[in-house]
Amino acid sequence: MAIKVGMVSLGCDKNLVDSERMLYKLRSHGYELVTEFGDSDVAVVNTCGFIQLAKEEAIETILEIVKLKEEGRIKKIILTGCLMERYKEEAVKEFPEADAVIGIGDNRDIVEILDKVLHGQKIVRFSSKNDVEMSGERIISTLPFFSYLKIAEGCSNRCTYCAIPMIRGNYRSVPMEDVLNEAEKLASYGVTELNIIAQDVTRYGSDLYGEVRLPELLTKLCRIDGLKWIRLFYCYPERITDELIDVMAREEKIVKYLDMPIQHSDDDILKKMHRPSTNAKLRDTIRRLREKMPDIVLRTTLITGFPSETEEQFNNLAEFVKEMQFTHLGCFAYSQEEGTPASEFPDQIDEDVKQHRAEIIMEQQAEVVAEYNQKQIGKIKTAVVEGFDKWAECWFGRTEADAPDIDGKVFFTSEKPLQIGDYVQIEIIDTLDYDLLGEVIS
Repeated sequence: MAIKVGMVSLGCDKNLVDSERMLYKLRSHGYELVTEFGDSDVAVVNTCGFIQLAKEEAIETILEIVKLKEEGRIKKIILTGCLMERYKEEAVKEFPEADAVIGIGDNRDIVEILDKVLHGQKIVRFSSKNDVEMSGERIISTLPFFSYLKIAEGCSNRCTYCAIPMIRGNYRSVPMEDVLNEAEKLASYGVTELNIIAQDVTRYGSDLYGEVRLPELLTKLCRIDGLKWIRLFYCYPERITDELIDVMAREEKIVKYLDMPIQHSDDDILKKMHRPSTNAKLRDTIRRLREKMPDIVLRTTLITGFPSETEEQFNNLAEFVKEMQFTHLGCFAYSQEEGTPASEFPDQIDEDVKQHRAEIIMEQQAEVVAEYNQKQIGKIKTAVVEGFDKWAECWFGRTEADAPDIDGKVFFTSEKPLQIGDYVQIEIIDTLDYDLLGEVIS
């Protein structure tokens, strides 16, 4: 009987791609993949270790699985991912129940490690970060019509609050031919929506080719048959060039949506964050995007309570965000991460103040979203079908204005039968909090 393996992938979509590569290796070597840990012989946890909340989630997950092992429902536990990479010695010490604790550079050897664990060996291994597998076969674990395409590993931006360079190493682009081959393969599997990801998508190619090659890569991706929507994530505003904007505006397959994490709008705070933007540069980038693509949907993320952030600087940030009218926005209280320069900065802000400021931004954003959604009523939108809600007795999906898992939904009725992955025309008839309501038009 085949050994059953369950895996949980925590954190970001970049981590998910790593998990999908491990899943492919395991299945190819005869292991049976299951979705519930209670049904598995072996549990693999691919952890996140980016900020405090992610670390807490990872630890809670591990402790739940340890309990299953103590109850005899799971035989072996393998821990990997960013939390293990970041806290090597501590992880080995804190989780003695784990049969293997490995770094991100060892995921490529997941089959060999699992084989050894099943034969009674305890594995502790942390290979070089540069050994992370940057291409290769995957099992698509998302809905079958969309997938993520990771075009680089690591980060060289060295923002003072961020632990990613410590965990993942310097920025390393995937060779363009490998990216295109993977995209073609995904399209051949039925993927129609491709979400382009990296720690900094806009830096793509600079390390390999001596110049940024993102516009060229996007142009070539748009030539792949079968793809309908191509979406860009994690674009640093200071690297959004006129060439990139022109490609986005010209290519029909590139959805007019851009994820552009700005983190703050105050010049002094941005400088302390080691972000090259300024308030004026941010305004100019947003202006250029909207001039070329008036209907572009902009998503951003912000940090409140960065060390030394004054009440005036926060109020200026809130005013900037209100003025810019981002369609989607996430705001997080600053997380003081050990090992990062900002963790040693003076004038750390009280936790309650940080959280309160984040709440103010999100309350303000709810008003922006409500106003935006109200303006969509009466419009005809293309949406992709994600499923049927049997309780509400209607279909649901997303328009190109909404990214998978993080943005809103559209709920709609249809007189004709639909399939998951269908693209349909919907008339928006009402709103529901962050979501839209509509009906399929013939």
